[in-house]
Amino acid sequence: MAEITLAKTAGFCFGVRRAVDRAFELASSGTDAVTLGDIIHNPQVVERLARMGIPPVASPSDAAPGQTVLIRSHGVSKKVYNLLKNNPVVDCTCPFVAKIHRIVEEESAAGRVILVAGDAVHPEVEATVGFSSGPVFCFQTEEELLEIIKKLKEDGEKPVSLVAQTTFHVDLWKKFQQIIENHYTNAKIFDTICSATTMRQKEAMELASRSDYMVVIGGRSSSNTLKLYEICSRFCETDLVETKTELDKRRIFRHNRIGVTAGASTPADIIKEVQTTMTEILENHDEELNFAELLEQSLNEKLYTGKRVKGIVTNVAPNELHVDVGAKQAGIVPASEISDDSSANLMEMFHKDDEIDLIVLKVNDQEGIVTLSKKRCDAEAGYDAIREAYENGTVLEGTVTEVVKGGVLVTVNGIKVFIPASMTSDRKVEDLNTLLKKDVRFKVIEINDRRRRAVGSIRAVLAEEKKAKQEEFWANVEIGKVYHGEVKSLTSYGAFVDLGGVDGMIHITELSWTRIKSPEEVVKVGDMVEVYIKDIDTEKKKISLGYKKAEDNPWEIFKRDYQIGDVAEVKIVSITSFGAFAQIIPGVDGLIHISQIANERIAKVSDKLAVGDVVRAKIIDIDFDKKKVSLSIREVLDEEPVSEDKEEEKSEYAADLEGVEGVTVE
Repeated sequence: MAEITLAKTAGFCFGVRRAVDRAFELASSGTDAVTLGDIIHNPQVVERLARMGIPPVASPSDAAPGQTVLIRSHGVSKKVYNLLKNNPVVDCTCPFVAKIHRIVEEESAAGRVILVAGDAVHPEVEATVGFSSGPVFCFQTEEELLEIIKKLKEDGEKPVSLVAQTTFHVDLWKKFQQIIENHYTNAKIFDTICSATTMRQKEAMELASRSDYMVVIGGRSSSNTLKLYEICSRFCETDLVETKTELDKRRIFRHNRIGVTAGASTPADIIKEVQTTMTEILENHDEELNFAELLEQSLNEKLYTGKRVKGIVTNVAPNELHVDVGAKQAGIVPASEISDDSSANLMEMFHKDDEIDLIVLKVNDQEGIVTLSKKRCDAEAGYDAIREAYENGTVLEGTVTEVVKGGVLVTVNGIKVFIPASMTSDRKVEDLNTLLKKDVRFKVIEINDRRRRAVGSIRAVLAEEKKAKQEEFWANVEIGKVYHGEVKSLTSYGAFVDLGGVDGMIHITELSWTRIKSPEEVVKVGDMVEVYIKDIDTEKKKISLGYKKAEDNPWEIFKRDYQIGDVAEVKIVSITSFGAFAQIIPGVDGLIHISQIANERIAKVSDKLAVGDVVRAKIIDIDFDKKKVSLSIREVLDEEPVSEDKEEEKSEYAADLEGVEGVTVE
């Protein structure tokens, strides 16, 4: 007999059990009460309570004055609490939901934009939104989230806070967190998915992966039940039932490993009834089967459209394959269901006794033929690989084969995966055609099983790689360590360099030993530069970089090549009232005091020197600590040999002064 396995976490969660128990206590006590909305998303429980005198009402105004109102586990908005001031209230809001309300209220009051991952029309989300005093946005898909982010950035950067509906899809929630982290550095993310939901979804996934058939028990309006159904459907044939009367006997008969789980709003007695009924169906079926039925079952093999089978090639024709699929019908695989290539030669591709995987397209019992497809089976296998990569977060490699509206298509395992333009890189790609025919690495971030389509993200892989590089960098970085990096951007105050996932800044004063007006005088975007770690702020994750090398220090060069007493050609760079500054070498200037410009006393420096003049001067003093150099033109003049003309001029000058009182001529 088939094996039936019930999930350990199936049934009421803490919040639902608390609300239901309190409702039945009120009903037993005879209290005149109503529930605001269905107590839980299970019609059987709601009907049972109504029969006991506690019906649901749609709004606070539907409750009679003085009538007790029970607030269900989903909670209500602040506005609804105000409307219930004149009624006794039994508040059964789940503590996990109440926590979200407090977070939203506090974060909104702090001026942050609230983002809610969840169904906007679900009672829990409606209540959560009602606690926000500012902008609040709800979303369920990555496209919706990206559209919201785009709108927020267009309206001006505002800090955001992210919460989730307690029963939200765990895997999708992780992807939303990654998107927010990619777009915001100051976002606050609150993981508000109920731990029971996380455990329930994980267990359902594990149980479905090792079962042939899953039965999910719960109300069709229950969010968490529908998510369980969606998860299980990915792995095996799955049915959602509200009660035992909806069980499909034929499906139960057809499988050997059957798993059962239930939503958080499904009562234990309903789960027990369903499980017991399934067991009885299997027991009775085993007893009633006779030899003829078993033989027919063996021959028929329950072939149905969509079933995967293995076929043994019995004959190869130019336009079709004949295969044995272990059933009473003859198997035919048309050439059109083998390959899209019209020139494919079946005689070369296949041989008698080859085993191939196929999918049943059509069963014609009257003609005794079953039509099969290899092409669709290959496509399903490719899609299964895509789905497995989605579930496991595996990085896939594929080739960009098409540029379409809004993004590109990447082909992998014979399946085309759509990658939105915003996900094709970690920076904006102006022309998507530059990606054509390129091999790319990406992650699957969304799956649509019904349409068998997948959405991928190259940016997600780049973000993970960048994060890994950042972690490695911060684990090994130390002051003085040398790195080779690429200049990513320039500002008026410096240059930012990518050190491998982490950016560091070279301040403009660190780019050159000489004074510069702009970083562009030294480096350009895209340049590869050698830098060293000058300072680290681990708390703020900031890196200060050094670029100037000690050996290039002009003062080191000056110390090596010059000493006191040396005469050098210098260039006048500025003039002051007390002297002139002259460049000895780039980066080192010396002062020629007004008293050292000429042998005679001068009133103004500009009478003898002008900016741009090149003159010979002697180094008469050096203060390396204060980086000061004193120069003298006069001392060079004193050392120059006196020419005959100068001697004659001196004699004439002396003759003119002879006889002047107080002057002695030598």
